[in-house]
Amino acid sequence: MKSKNFNLKMLLDIGVVPVIRASSAEEAMKIVDAIVEGGIKTIEITMTVPNALSVMGTVINKFKEDVLLGAGTVLDAETARASILVGAEFVVSPCLNNDLIRICRRYAKVVIPGAMTPTEILRAWEMGADIVKVFPAGNLGGPKYIKAIKAPLPQILLNPTGGVNLENAAEFIKAGASVISVGSALVDKKAIAEGEFDVLTKKTRQFLEEVKAARIR
Repeated sequence: MKSKNFNLKMLLDIGVVPVIRASSAEEAMKIVDAIVEGGIKTIEITMTVPNALSVMGTVINKFKEDVLLGAGTVLDAETARASILVGAEFVVSPCLNNDLIRICRRYAKVVIPGAMTPTEILRAWEMGADIVKVFPAGNLGGPKYIKAIKAPLPQILLNPTGGVNLENAAEFIKAGASVISVGSALVDKKAIAEGEFDVLTKKTRQFLEEVKAARIR
C-alpha cells in the first residue's frame, strides 16, 4: 500500500480528477476504462453512482495500485469510512464536515473537503484538509476567484470543481489551482448515451495536455 504522501503527490502531479457520475454500475466501469486508457489514473467515483461502493471495489480489483481511487460526494464520516475500507485513497466532499476530515486523517487518507468563502477555505485547511475543494468554482467567478483566493492564502492547495472545462482548464491552473476536478465536460453524457466512450478517452488526453501546457508557461 502506497503512503498518503505518495498518493497526494500523485494527485498533484496528474493535476486532473475526473468526477464520475453514472446511471448504473456497468456504465460507471465503462467510463473508468475509457478515462484510464486516456492516461488519467486518479478516479473519483461519486456516491451518487448506484452501488457506488461495489463499483469502487470492482475498480480496485481490476486496476490494483495502477489507479488511485477516490470517493466523491461524501457527506459524512460513516460514508468516508466505508469508502476507505473498500479501497478509497482519497475522499472528496462538496461541504465542510469536521468528523469526515477526522476519520480520513485517522486512516491516513487524503481528504478534500468543499468550501466556498475565504473563511470556509481557511477553516477547512486548519481542520486538516490536504487540499480544499472550491465549489462551485464556475459560479463563483472561475479562475479569477481562484487567483483572488490565492493572493492572501498562497499556502492552501486549491481544487476548483464545477464549471471546469477544456476552455478554462489551463486558466484555472495558471490562476493557482493545484488540481482541477472535471465532471460533465469530460464525462460527456451525449457520448456515453451513444456508446462512444472513445470520446471520453480523447477528452482525457486533452485535459492532461492543457494542464501540462499551463504548468510550463
